[in-house]
Amino acid sequence: MNGTGVICMKRLAVLFVLLALLLTGCELPEKTQSGSVSGAGLTVHYIDVGQADSILLQCDGEAMLIDGGNVADSQTVVSYLQHQGVEELSYVVNTHAHEDHVGGLAGVLAAFEADAVWCPVTEYESQCFADFVTYTEAQGLSLTCPEPGSVFPLGEAQVTVLGPQEAYDDPNNTSIVLRVDYGETSFLFTGDMERTAEEDLLDAGAALEADVLKAGHHGSDTSSSYPFLRAVDPEAVVISVGEDNTYGHPDEAALSRFRDLGAAVYRTDLQGDVVFTSDGTEITVSTEREAAVTNPTEYDGSGQFSGGTTYIGNVNSQKFHLPTCSSLPAPENQTTFSSYDAAVEAGYSPCSRCLG
Repeated sequence: MNGTGVICMKRLAVLFVLLALLLTGCELPEKTQSGSVSGAGLTVHYIDVGQADSILLQCDGEAMLIDGGNVADSQTVVSYLQHQGVEELSYVVNTHAHEDHVGGLAGVLAAFEADAVWCPVTEYESQCFADFVTYTEAQGLSLTCPEPGSVFPLGEAQVTVLGPQEAYDDPNNTSIVLRVDYGETSFLFTGDMERTAEEDLLDAGAALEADVLKAGHHGSDTSSSYPFLRAVDPEAVVISVGEDNTYGHPDEAALSRFRDLGAAVYRTDLQGDVVFTSDGTEITVSTEREAAVTNPTEYDGSGQFSGGTTYIGNVNSQKFHLPTCSSLPAPENQTTFSSYDAAVEAGYSPCSRCLG
């Protein structure tokens, strides 16, 4: 679906316009504020930094930056923030210590004053992380990791820390996980969190449901498990990913899970910068470039998505699989289901290999 259009979903009204229009003075229509918020709204910018993450949140004159891309992305991020009128940052968040998340933050801290800098670790063996620490300390700050359950204000938005729940050896799983609520709308940010940490969040009973999900680990199959996605139940998913990257991101298995949920999928490699704006009750989105969007245009509100994934059941084991699974049964032992829910309702359980 290209150009301007609206996708009707349970609560998220998605409007396509070019970001270039925003940059030349055209603004989205003014929305009536919900009774629970009175400010100018929450804007969430998923900045196109290639195979990396960088997300700017703005609310009532305050700003938070989640990750800064690679070292080479530093000037891109700084320029983007300046163009959005950012003068200082209430929070700088490094979700975890890998370069594609921390690399550009030294340059950001050289350009903007910050009130707080969050990171799940205080030491990591890389030059870009050492530079990040140096520029943090130059502002008289130290790296801190808020405890899960901590709540912080960003204007009238509420930032809740959900993870990490445990200490992990894999840096991806150490990712700081944040839920941001504004009025009746919500956004979930997961860094590169993978299935182990997703399971711990589920076990902890974390409040995961959100309108918009930032896909974990650039749309890798190691993230965004079915149990996690069903708990989040997003209307839209954003994948921050580089064009023609060597990692094969986003993975087709993850994309199929998003399709099965009926979530609209936005990709920075296809659409460039992706910007969501919430007035507390409705969310609109603009993209830098026009590109086809995986979207639930045939979503009927029943939890099903026309044109989604077909699942293959094994009539002997009572397990069901993705069509691409390496453990598919022989053709004579196969049955098909039109959705994940249909398979479960028939008494089948998901294959641990492909549906984890």
